[in-house]
Amino acid sequence: MRWRSTSSTSIRTEMAVVYILAHFDDEYCGLPLVTAGVRAGEDQRFFYVADYASAELAERRYAESRALLAHLGVDPAHVLHVGQGTGALDGGVHRALPAAYEALRQAIAEVGAVEKIVVTAYEGGHMDHDMCALMAAKLAAAHGHPPIETISLYNGPRLGGPFFHGASPLPENGPVRRIRLSFGEWFAWMLAVRFFPSQTKTWLGLWPAMFFTYAKRGFGVQRLDPARIGQRPHAGVLFYERMFKVPYAEVRAAADAFLGPRLALHDHQEAE
Repeated sequence: MRWRSTSSTSIRTEMAVVYILAHFDDEYCGLPLVTAGVRAGEDQRFFYVADYASAELAERRYAESRALLAHLGVDPAHVLHVGQGTGALDGGVHRALPAAYEALRQAIAEVGAVEKIVVTAYEGGHMDHDMCALMAAKLAAAHGHPPIETISLYNGPRLGGPFFHGASPLPENGPVRRIRLSFGEWFAWMLAVRFFPSQTKTWLGLWPAMFFTYAKRGFGVQRLDPARIGQRPHAGVLFYERMFKVPYAEVRAAADAFLGPRLALHDHQEAE
């Protein structure tokens, strides 16, 4: 529960913290926010956007995320695969933005008042993550502009080949709000990766990179400026351009077509 003030009185009302995530297991990179929210009694809602070509894989990964979140104290009924059946396939959310957005819009409409949105960072690491940030900005505008906090997963400025920075917030995304964790909290977070056996190969690469960054800088989140979604995530070649062979120009064009001419303001900056 949260208190909201009107001009003449204060009323008690339920407000939700909404997580907009591309893929099952993305929540792992924001675990300190989830555990803090559980302790505070927040109404946390988790919406997963990407659809999957394999129903079996989708169900397995969905079960893994639900198991982790239930372990942390989140109501499983608040963990929804809103992207199921939308055609916004893993790796191609930008190609089905209207359907993905409509699924999110309907899910959030059933939540009611939104206190805060948490979303994957706009950082050029994965095109689906960036499109979630874009949709979060649009949804926030339709829900009274609640704050949007972003969590970094991975990005690749100044790197080449398969190399990336794990959980390293981009300077372009503004100041970082650091969150202090106890040794026990760090240890529990590290061990929680066990909930994703289907993604062992992915986490063998990402997990060490994440915690290497955390060891140096700690964990932090950034506030999303909606203007950022109209800009290139960072100068140079993006990680998803290198690894997934998806050009930024393709993602930008899809984003602009979805947003429309009044909202699609961007610098068209391209890598040399």
